[in-house]
Amino acid sequence: MTRDEVIAAVKECTVKTGFVPSQAQLKNAAGVMPWDIRKTFGTYGRTLKACGLERTGSGYALNHRTMFVAWAEAARSLGKVPTAFEYEEHSKLHATTLVRWCGRWKHVPSCLLEYMRKQNLEEEWKDVQEVILKHQKSPPKTRGLASPVCSPLPRPLIMFDEPMYGAPMLSSPLAFAPINEMAVVFLFGAVARQKRFIVTRLQQEFPDCEAMRQVDRHRWQRILIEFEYESRNFLAHEHPVEDCDMIVCWEHNWPECPLEVLELKSIDWNQLIGSEAFK
Repeated sequence: MTRDEVIAAVKECTVKTGFVPSQAQLKNAAGVMPWDIRKTFGTYGRTLKACGLERTGSGYALNHRTMFVAWAEAARSLGKVPTAFEYEEHSKLHATTLVRWCGRWKHVPSCLLEYMRKQNLEEEWKDVQEVILKHQKSPPKTRGLASPVCSPLPRPLIMFDEPMYGAPMLSSPLAFAPINEMAVVFLFGAVARQKRFIVTRLQQEFPDCEAMRQVDRHRWQRILIEFEYESRNFLAHEHPVEDCDMIVCWEHNWPECPLEVLELKSIDWNQLIGSEAFK
C-alpha cells in the first residue's frame, strides 16, 4: 500500500467505527498490515500523526488537561488534597505521570493551582481551589520517631549501604529474583531461544529491543520489545503503545495492557533447566 492509501484507510476506518482504531483494529477492519505501516511511515504513531489523529486511553500519553481533571475530581471527592495512593485509587491513573509534570508529588497542588489559573478554571473548580489553598496554609507534617515496641521477633534492620536481592531462584540462571529491569533483560536472554526469539538489536532508547520471532516452521517476524520490571511501568514511563509490540517483564500487573506481555515470573524454571538448551 502507498502512503496515501494507508492514510485513506485509517480515516475511513475512523469514520466507520466512530473512534481512532488501534493497529490491530485497523488490520481487521481495513486490511492494513503491520508491514504496510512500517514501510510507509515506520511506526503507527507517525501514521496517526500524518492523518491528523491521536489515540487516547490506557498506554497513551496523557495531556495536562486530563491529568488535572483526574486529580481535581479526586480532591473534590475526598474534600482534601489526595495522597499519591488516593489519586491512583480514584483516577485509575499512575501518580508518576503527575510527578513528571510537577517535579515532585508535594509540588502537585501548587503546580495544578497555577495551571488552573492560567487556564481560567477557577470558577469551574472553585471548591478544589479552596482545598489547595487550605492545604497550603496548613503546617507541614513532621515525621516523629516511633516509640519502641517489644517484639519476640523484631524486624531485621535493613542496611541501606548494602546491596538488595530478591527471593532465591536456585533453579534459574539468576540466583535471586529480579528487583530491577536489568535482571529482566538478563533472564529474557536466558530464555529467548526457548521462546522462539533471536535478538537483533538492544538499545538505551525506547523500545529497548528488536528481535525476530519464529511464528511458523519457516516464518519469522520482527517484534519490538520493551523491558520493564512490572508491566504497569510501561504506562508510568508514558511509552507510546503504537511504537511497541510486546512487554517483557518480571511481573504482569497491568490487566488492561493493550500489548502482548511475556511474564518471566510465571515460567517454570525447574522444567526449563531440565531442557536440552541448558545441558
